[in-house]
Amino acid sequence: MDLVVQSPDELLAAVPHVLGFKPEESIVLVPFGPGLPITRVDLPSSAADREEIWDAISGPYGRHARSGDRLGILCFTDDRRSAELASQHLSSRLETVGITTPIRLWTDGQRWREFNAGATGLQTQATAERVAAATVLSGAAQPASSRASLAASMVGNREPIAQVIPTARAAAAASTPAAERDWALDRLEQFHADGNRFSDADGARMLVALETIATRDELWENMTNLNHASHMAIWNDLTRRAPDEVRAAPASMLGFASWLHGDGAKAWCALDQVPSDRPYSMAAIVASAVQNGIHPREWDRYQSEMRQLAGELDESFMPKRPEQQGNLPRTRPMTDRPAPDR
Repeated sequence: MDLVVQSPDELLAAVPHVLGFKPEESIVLVPFGPGLPITRVDLPSSAADREEIWDAISGPYGRHARSGDRLGILCFTDDRRSAELASQHLSSRLETVGITTPIRLWTDGQRWREFNAGATGLQTQATAERVAAATVLSGAAQPASSRASLAASMVGNREPIAQVIPTARAAAAASTPAAERDWALDRLEQFHADGNRFSDADGARMLVALETIATRDELWENMTNLNHASHMAIWNDLTRRAPDEVRAAPASMLGFASWLHGDGAKAWCALDQVPSDRPYSMAAIVASAVQNGIHPREWDRYQSEMRQLAGELDESFMPKRPEQQGNLPRTRPMTDRPAPDR
C-alpha cells in the first residue's frame, strides 16, 4: 500500500494503516523511500532500555542502509520527555550506519510536536478520515484498535474442530501419508480457486495432515508472492479454529504468509498462537526471519541458513503467550513491514 503524506498530521494518521493496528506507548521508524524496514518497538523508559532497542534493530538497519537513506522517528505516548530522549538516542545511533532522521515526531493522540524544528500542531479527525478513505480505496483492511485486538482476532471457537479431530485421526490412520498429502494439496488449490471456508471435517483433516512434516512442507512450498493473500486467509481461519494439539502448523504457516506479505506485526501475533509447551521448527524459522529484518524477497537466499539456524536452536522457539509478554517485548526485534523493492 502506497500513501502520499504531506504533513505530520497525515503521517501520524497513516501509521496505523501501515502497521495494521494503532500503536500505543510505541516508537515507529518510518523510511522515506524503499529499502529500509518499518519497525515498531515499545517506548523505552530508561537508558538501558534505549540501548537494548538499538541492539535489537541495529543489525537489520545496518545491513539494509544505503547512502542517503532517511527515516522518521514517530513516538506515540503521553510521555513527551521519554519520547524526546528515545528519539534523540535512536537518531544518533542511526547516523552511525548512515541513516539520517529529518523528522522526530511525538504525539499523544491529540497534539504533535516535531522535535528537530520545534513545530507543533493538532491531529485532526478530518485528516484521519481522509487517510482512512484513501486506504479503503486501495483495498487495504482498516487497522485494529490495538495490537491486543489484532492478536485477539486470531482466537475463535475451537470446540467444533476439536470434536471431530479423533474422527480425522482415525481416517488418516486408515489412509496413507501420500493420499493425505494429495488431498491436502488438492483442497488447498480448491481454496485458492473459490475461497470457501473449510467445513469442520475438512479443517480437521487438513490440520491432521499437516502433522506430517513432508505434507506441511509441500503446502509451505506452495506459498508465493502471487498467492500469499489466499494463504493468509486459510491459515488465519484454521489458526482461529484449531485446538492446541494441532495449532502449531497453521499458526506458523500464517506467520510465514504474513511475513511474505510484509506484515511483521501479524506474523508475531500468529507465532504467539503456537502452543508454548512444545518446540516447532517452522516457528523458529519465521521468527528468525522477522527478528533479523530479512526482506521477503531474500527468502530464496536465506532459507537454507534459516533452516540450519532452527536446527541449531534445537527447534526450540516457543513464543510467550500474550498475557506473559505485554504489548510487544523490547527484547524481541520487530520489523513490522519491510519496505518494497528498490
